[in-house]
Amino acid sequence: MNQPSTIRLGLLSFAHVHAGSYAQLLRDWPGVELITTDPDGATAPDGELRGRAFAESLGVTYVDTYDELLAWAPDAVIVTSENTKHRALVERAAAAGAHILCEKPLATTAVDAIAMREACEQAGVILMTAYPVRFSPAFERLQAIVNNDELGELIAATGTNNGKIPVGDRSWFTDPELSGGGAMVDHIVHVADLLDALTGLEAASVHAVSNQLLHAEKPQVQAETGGLVTITYTNGFIATIDCSWSQPDHAPTWGGLTLQVVGADGIASINPFAQHVGGFSETEQNSVFIPYGSDTDRIMLDAFLDGVRTGIQPQPDANVGIRTLNIVLAAQESARTGSVVVAG
Repeated sequence: MNQPSTIRLGLLSFAHVHAGSYAQLLRDWPGVELITTDPDGATAPDGELRGRAFAESLGVTYVDTYDELLAWAPDAVIVTSENTKHRALVERAAAAGAHILCEKPLATTAVDAIAMREACEQAGVILMTAYPVRFSPAFERLQAIVNNDELGELIAATGTNNGKIPVGDRSWFTDPELSGGGAMVDHIVHVADLLDALTGLEAASVHAVSNQLLHAEKPQVQAETGGLVTITYTNGFIATIDCSWSQPDHAPTWGGLTLQVVGADGIASINPFAQHVGGFSETEQNSVFIPYGSDTDRIMLDAFLDGVRTGIQPQPDANVGIRTLNIVLAAQESARTGSVVVAG
């Protein structure tokens, strides 16, 4: 296929917190022309920087509507809207012939996720799910250890993805009408993706508990703020995920992710976001956490852009997005009913 010398890339919505970092990276990316739009920002709560004002703060080109951006005939788009709006934007972009990188979770219902995959298959365009943690050097090393059979038969894993509750700057994360849920929707999927890539196994059943004990003093929060999920896979492998918004509001960093894998012959653990320079600021009178190391967003974007140039589907694809969403949906049902739920 013909490879475009310059990729015309559209960013659809500034709703997600990752939209700003993607825009900053892509603004100066060689061989990429970036245009952004965020029409739904007009209905965002007061005080949230969205729309043209946010684009100007980032120094990126902005148009007022999705129609105007898609009429520009982008080669590819990144969908960073509220979760429940993913399907509509993916279907519009696919119909316009654009390859798509969609923020996680891929959707909030299985019906929507499958429809998104089908729309992209019919249009002949790429659909990639935005799971940057699998691109971290720490996880790549863990994958190599498992692939080399250094741990022996895998028995179990325990993962955590904890963070600050996303209120204030992007409060829709705590509104199930826009997000599809709370902490479980936000933070199960990253660890679930790592387990998917690591084992290649299908989840068989899920048990989950959740509550709203954390941040109970915040009346605007309408969803679960804490959760613990147990996943049993088809071969008996078991994994747990703590997906709680348990990082204190004034902590020096957003949170983190860990994964420990237990095999018959050994144990291996990763903490991809642990690298940092820390200390105490005398002037600000607070702790300092300055991360360093590989930028997983950049590595993920590079994989997506390579797929756009070559036409070869990068991973994680829509199938990964659907498998990890099925775990979330099963966890939500389990937390509601108290029962073990069949995944998928």
